[in-house]
Amino acid sequence: MKRIGIILGGGVLLVIVLFGWWIFSRPERGATGSVSTHFRLLGPNDKIVIDGFDDPKVQGVACHISRAQTGWVKGGLGVAEDTSDASIACRQVGPIKIVGEIKDGERVFDERRSLVFKKLQVVRFFDRERNVLVYVAYSDRVIEGSPKNSISTVPIMGWPAP
Repeated sequence: MKRIGIILGGGVLLVIVLFGWWIFSRPERGATGSVSTHFRLLGPNDKIVIDGFDDPKVQGVACHISRAQTGWVKGGLGVAEDTSDASIACRQVGPIKIVGEIKDGERVFDERRSLVFKKLQVVRFFDRERNVLVYVAYSDRVIEGSPKNSISTVPIMGWPAP
């Protein structure tokens, strides 16, 4: 009887380990790429994740944002609070066409950085004097944000015909 309990306990433990491995080893959804920065024995590693996105109101502009992502068990379950570190680069990739009215400070990208309170955002401004689009990446919280930010500019220029 004792032997059956040990076998069942070992089987349950094996199922838990395999399920945890499957959950924690899944690739990032929609990510352009990632690099591991800190090995974690349990759960996914800490990493830098890179995503690409297009400005929804400005055709011809593509942005890439990188940010730290906490691993381990808390990160794997989605309850870890990621740091406010992020970097952004935006470039003209075709003829620029503004679709609709753009407003200064308009959000073009956001992502949850903790279970409830923290969010990574990218907002756009238009520097009319210099004819340049300005993208700012930053983190905010319900009560207090972080001064860490990153900026990228895209001059609006003609695009050579093919």
